[in-house]
Order: sequence, then structure tokens, then C-alpha cells
Amino acid sequence: MVNFIKRDKTDIFGMPILGFLFKNQKFLWLLRIVVFSLFFYATYYGFYNQSSENIFTSAIFWSLFWPFFMVVTLSTFGRIFCGICPHGFIGKYITKFGLKKKIPNFLNNKAIGITILFIGWWFIYYMFPSFYKTPFATALLFLVLSLIAIVFYFLYDEMAYCKVICPIGTVTRAFSKVSFTKLETYTQECSSCKTFDCVKACSYNLKPFSFAKKNSMEECTLCMDCSSACEAVAFKVKKPSFSLFSKFKVNKAEVWTLILLTAAISITMSFHHALGRSAIVEEFIWVKTARYFESFINFGLVDTIGLFAFLYAVFFSLLFSVGGIYIASKIMKLPFEKSFYTLGYAFAPLFIIGGLSHIAEFFFYSYASNIVNGFIQAFSLDMQYIKPLATRKDKWVHIFNIFNHIGYLWAFIILIGRLKLLETKRVLKVVAFPFAASLIIFYMGLNFYKGYVFKTYGVYKHNHTQHTKAK
Repeated sequence: MVNFIKRDKTDIFGMPILGFLFKNQKFLWLLRIVVFSLFFYATYYGFYNQSSENIFTSAIFWSLFWPFFMVVTLSTFGRIFCGICPHGFIGKYITKFGLKKKIPNFLNNKAIGITILFIGWWFIYYMFPSFYKTPFATALLFLVLSLIAIVFYFLYDEMAYCKVICPIGTVTRAFSKVSFTKLETYTQECSSCKTFDCVKACSYNLKPFSFAKKNSMEECTLCMDCSSACEAVAFKVKKPSFSLFSKFKVNKAEVWTLILLTAAISITMSFHHALGRSAIVEEFIWVKTARYFESFINFGLVDTIGLFAFLYAVFFSLLFSVGGIYIASKIMKLPFEKSFYTLGYAFAPLFIIGGLSHIAEFFFYSYASNIVNGFIQAFSLDMQYIKPLATRKDKWVHIFNIFNHIGYLWAFIILIGRLKLLETKRVLKVVAFPFAASLIIFYMGLNFYKGYVFKTYGVYKHNHTQHTKAK
């Protein structure tokens, strides 16, 4: 155990304000209590007030937790939300007196979490867009997840729920690689260590002193418990996406997470929510397909346009990612699997950086007002409700589209770096590059196409919600 250390200038723990925010255990414990309380109260409030007038429950989960605690922090500081997550917070205490069994092999599959998120959330979301937005459904969703988490924490050791089952766990592991921070240790001080206090403090049974050598933080959730056990633990600022330019042990579930979430969020929302507002909405293939099937099938409450926009987005994403890298692997004369799981990490910026465009715009369109008004409502504050900070007529908001362009440009750069990790002739890599980058090129082209469509044809003049449900 090290009690004092002279920290590098890049070590966040040594910075006056950030060091306190990320390392002070009393502050972190208080922050976890606050987040847990908001989580619990928002869930309770969703059952207590199930009417559409309840804006607090949705504001906490969909305007605060998801956009800011997930997307914004993942693209910058990494998995810090996992460090203050309500489930992880209670899980550490439940695990201490639980049964501490090893999780069975059939459950020890990281694909479970992303499958739950991809199908249980996004697939249902596009078919029934208003379902999860109701206070009751939101509260029920997180109550069920909480009960599942409690059972897993009690039965199994090493925070198995966080590692395997949590729908957000694989997402944060995969996309946090875009960030510019890394937890590691000071090598010289660790070389003579015999107590391994950082390991003993870790609820996930990780070895922080091995992170630098592996170029991976593995399952680390940045809870910072190890930093309180030994001063040799550091939280350093690195170059953005630093780990993606070097070798590390790839995780297949992470690569599929990058592709599937890019399809489910970035591509589908461009199809359905963005191009769906254009004056030529009826001309798109997902709309024409929906209209065709509506002519002889009664879909009831299903949003058919949303459903087919989702299915087409998934199809195109798989076609360009899997198909593109397959052709690239043949050109480079390398095994497809090695090429796919090495190069697939280059897709990470498309959603997590490109998604900042959507987050920033909707902060002004609705998130800010929803959060403030939600707190006013839930805590009966003597304040006036505020209006949205901007509307879709405010053109200045579109400045945040710059993040879409940064997303695909950074993906191109990472792809070049990942190609360098493959052992083949340089000329073959150059020829294979556009094929390996097919999904990135498609994402880039889609962004330019959206701009062209709205500039050329304009916005659909009638209510979009009514339009998408028209039969």
C-alpha cells in the first residue's frame, strides 16, 4: 500500500477540483445516495402518478440519466455513470451477505445484456413509440430491472449482474473506449507491492495494476474504491480513443454492440425521426414497405413506419459492416473473424460522438425544460414552469450537427489505426479500406443526404405523429 505519491500533471486525482469530484469517497458516496434517491423516487412516482401529467419520471430516466449520465460521459470521461449507478451501489452491499456463487456458464454471456437492450427496448420502442414514455411503463421497466439485479447480486459473486446481465453494461464497456481517460497505477510504486490493497478493494475482483499492460480496464466501472485503498492508483487523461490504436483482447459482444446500437439509434432515428419530417417522407423505402403491408395486414397499434425503419436500418448496418469487412478481409487475405473483430471497433464514434448532436439539440428542445419542470412538479416547488429553450424553427441549434461530422471523421481515423494492427501488405490495406469503411461511409452519406433533402424539399407541413399513423 502506498500512502503518498507525487502525481503526474495528467493525473485527474491530482487536479484541484476534478480530483475531489472523482476521488473523494465521501463526495462519491453522497453522490450515489442522491442518484439512488432520484432513481427510487422517480420509479415510485411513476406508479403513484400514472397520468400523462407526470413529467418527472420520464424526465429523470430519459432526459437526465440516459442522455447526460450515459452518452455525454461515455464519450468524455468513460464509464463514470457505472460508478454511481443505483444498481451497482446497492449491489456491493447485497453481494457481501449473498450466496457468492459462480454464475452458471449459460448465463455467463455478455451478449445477454445487449440482446435485452436491442430487442427489449429499441425494437419495442419503434413499434410502440409511446409505450415506454408513459410514467407507469417507465417505472415498471426499471422496477423489473432492479428486482433482477437484486436477485443476481444475492446469488452470484463479483458483481455478475453488472458484468453480464445489465443492458447498459456492455454498452458502457464498448463505447467508453472512445473516451480520453484511463484508470491505471504508477508502475514503479506497484513493482514492490506485496499487499495488493487495490485488488482487495475491488468488488469486481480486478487488478488495476495490470490495466496498462493489457491496454484495457476490463470490467472496471470507475467506482474508485481502489483509489481509496492505495495512492498508487491514478486516473489519467489520455489521447481520445487511445486504447483503440493499440492491441488489446477484443470482446465479440462489444463489436456487435457498436454495430447494433449504431443501427438502432443513429441510423433508425435518421430514417424515422429525421427524414420522417421531410416533405418527401412517402418516397422512402421503409415508408413504402409499411404502406404495402398495411394494405392487407391490420397492425393495430403498431407504428409500422417505425418498425420498418428499424428493420431497414439494421439490414443496411449489417450489410455495410459485415459485408464490407468480409470483402476487405478477402482483399487483405486475412481470416474474416480476425478482420471483423479488429476493425469493428472503428464504428464506436458513430453513435457515441455523433449522438452528441441529438443530445445537444434536444437539450434545448425539451431535456432542459423537462428536467426543471419535473423537479418543480415532483417536489412541489414554488416556481413557474419554464418553456423549452429553443424550437425546431431556431436554426442556430443545428450548429450541433458538427458532432455527426466529427463522429465519422474520427471513425475513419480509428479505422486507419486498427488496420495497422493487421499483418498484411500496405497496398492491400489501402485497397481494402473503402470496403472496411462501408458503414462509416454510409453514415456519412446519410448525414449529407438529410441536409440535401431538407434544403431541397423542406419539412412535411402536417403533424408528423398523425402522418406516421395514417392508414
